[in-house]
Amino acid sequence: MRRALRAEWTKLWTVPSTGWLLPAVVLLTVGAGAAAMAAVDVSQCPSPAECFEDTTRLSLDGVRLGQAAVAVLAVLVITGEYGTGLMGLTLAAFPRRVPVLLAKAGVLAAAVAVAGTVAVLGSLAAGRGILPAGGFTAANGYPGLSLADGPTLRAAVGTVLYLVLVALLALGVGAVVRDTAAALTLVLSLLYLAPVLASLMGDQRWRERIEEFSPMPAGLAIQSTRGLDRLPIAPWPGLGVLLAYSAAALLLGTLLLARRDA
Repeated sequence: MRRALRAEWTKLWTVPSTGWLLPAVVLLTVGAGAAAMAAVDVSQCPSPAECFEDTTRLSLDGVRLGQAAVAVLAVLVITGEYGTGLMGLTLAAFPRRVPVLLAKAGVLAAAVAVAGTVAVLGSLAAGRGILPAGGFTAANGYPGLSLADGPTLRAAVGTVLYLVLVALLALGVGAVVRDTAAALTLVLSLLYLAPVLASLMGDQRWRERIEEFSPMPAGLAIQSTRGLDRLPIAPWPGLGVLLAYSAAALLLGTLLLARRDA
C-alpha cells in the first residue's frame, strides 16, 4: 500500500492540471465568497438586527463554485490515466485493484484537504474584512467570524470535509464511467441540478425532500450556524448524505475496476 501511495502522489504532481486546479479551488472559493459578501449589507433589511443573516455561511458561500475545480481534478486523476493508457501500466505494477483506487483516494483527499483548508481560512479572513463594511458588526448583533466560536469552527471543518467528499464522489464516478466528459457531466449534474429542481417546486414539502437527499444542498447544511431548526436536514446528518453518495460511488468504482480490468 505504501508503494501505491507513493506512486499515486508522484503521478498527481506530475500532471500539469494539478498545478492550476488546486490553486483554482482556493481562488474560486475565496473570490466567489467575497463577491457574495460584498453584495449584501444591512441597509437591505428593515433594521440591522432583522437581517438574520448567517454570516458564517455567507462567507463560505464560494465553495459552491470552488467545488467545480475539485470535481475536475478528481475526475482527471483517474480518467486521465484511461485516456493516455497509463492505467494499464498502473495495474500491471499493482495487480491488486482495490489498493490502487484506495491510494488514489487517499492522495486526492490529502491534496484537496490542504487546498480546502486554505480556501476556508481565506474566506473567513475575507469575511472579517468585508462584512463589517456592510454593517454586519458586533454592535448590530453580528460578532466577527472566529474559529473560537463553536458553530463557526464546525462550519469551517465541515466545509473542508465537504470538499474532500466531493473529490471522492467525483473519483468514484470517474472510475465507473472512465470518460472525462461523461464523468464531469454526471458529477456536476448531481451537485448542481438538485438546487435548480428544488427552486422550481411549488410544494414546500417536495422542495425540502429534494434538498434533504441531494448531495450539495444536504452537504452544505454543515455551513449553517443560525436557524438550524428551519433546515430540511441538520448539519452533520446532511454531510452524512454526501458521505453516502461518495462511498457508493467509490464502492461501485472499485467493483467495476476489479471486473473490467481483471
